[in-house]
Amino acid sequence: MKTKLTTYSLGGMCFLTACILATANFADDVDNNWHCFRGPDGNGVAENAKPPIEWSATSDNLKWKSEIPGKASSSPIVWGDQIFVMTAVDTRKTADGTVAPEPPAAEQGDRGRGRGRGRGMRRSKPTTVVEFWVLCVNRDDGKVAWKTKVNEAIPHEGVHSTNTHCSGSPVTDGKHVYAFFGSFGIYCLDLDGTVVWERDLGDMRTRNSFGEGVSPALYGDTLVINWDHEGQSFIEAMDAKTGKTKWKKDRDAATGWATPLIVKYKDQVQVIVNASTVRSYDLADGSIIWECGGQTGNPIPAPMVLDDMVICMTGFRSSACFAIPLDSKGDVTGSDKIIWSSREIGPYVPTGVLYKGVVYATKTSSPTLLAVDAKTGGKIIDATRLDGIRTLYSSMVAANDHIYATGRNGNTIVLKHGPKLNIVATNELGEPVDATPAIVGNQILIRGANHLFCYENNLRE
Repeated sequence: MKTKLTTYSLGGMCFLTACILATANFADDVDNNWHCFRGPDGNGVAENAKPPIEWSATSDNLKWKSEIPGKASSSPIVWGDQIFVMTAVDTRKTADGTVAPEPPAAEQGDRGRGRGRGRGMRRSKPTTVVEFWVLCVNRDDGKVAWKTKVNEAIPHEGVHSTNTHCSGSPVTDGKHVYAFFGSFGIYCLDLDGTVVWERDLGDMRTRNSFGEGVSPALYGDTLVINWDHEGQSFIEAMDAKTGKTKWKKDRDAATGWATPLIVKYKDQVQVIVNASTVRSYDLADGSIIWECGGQTGNPIPAPMVLDDMVICMTGFRSSACFAIPLDSKGDVTGSDKIIWSSREIGPYVPTGVLYKGVVYATKTSSPTLLAVDAKTGGKIIDATRLDGIRTLYSSMVAANDHIYATGRNGNTIVLKHGPKLNIVATNELGEPVDATPAIVGNQILIRGANHLFCYENNLRE
């Protein structure tokens, strides 16, 4: 495993700024932004936002639509008037500089079906150069303020036909943006697009060449990367100011795509990583605090926290959901320490949403919605099919007493939060969607296959 650290300097001085997350001011700023995958609290919720409920490709609440080059499932994040997105652009240039013909369209059938991540759905090893970009889009008008190419390479392995070479999402503290492209590096940029430092962590070997997709997690001046693959898996904490390793721990985990969740409980900060065995690490030194087995394989959904417990779900071939107390110690697998568990709820690719004490989620990646009481696991809404979408890769989000579920066909179903299934709108975007929407203020930002859309609540309630 190769590891390279590059720090950039300007005017002979190291261009570094402290990343401060633990202050009250920052907490207030986070509440009014969407600074990472899954939003301010990691549960997919924008508490103070009032986004639109209805829209279409031609509706008058479409504030703007901006073309994004390349192909990516990476989700947008927002800080102030800046939107940050990542993308991977296949140049079609081979190693000797010649231009290769366009490959035949992947045999995906109906993109909305999303026939799993199974056999016969993988691409062969790439032979052309892919460029990796970080873009900043103006939130007011959708124009690209800057774009920075951070790397270019011929990928060492292919990806599943429903994945891309850019599926993780960036994170920001309002001073820097951290963009993790997996095998193609992690990059710290300032808000003007200048690269401050970069790290090369080596080449990941994913199960059946399904591809990569983990996002980084940030807390205070510590950046955490989880690297689960078919080689030696590990989790690493880095100094966010410099990229240098604070600690690194090997993991006995196969390929995974779950983004870590960092949460402070009492006097200890925990890094919780969903996998076949969920583990909690002490952010201070990487020691394992607790672990809990029982999840399915191919873990993708991110953990969600409510008060003194964390809820972890998986949904590959079967479903599993566990509510684990944050004061756990050691191995709590199968013990009475588990608050509740269920085999009825558990998404495969998307993460559900935890809103006002209720977990809304799908079973596998199908549009079969369930809702349970987050504290008890008691069923609130029984399994119900959502007409208008066939498959979800985008994670659910919530704001202003509404739940948003976006399918791969680009349709978003909006539900009214409550004890009964109440669909208030079905919105058509006009292009496929795999990324998770971002909600800020009176806007919802949706990244489609080709464009970034900004829909605005014109009522400005």
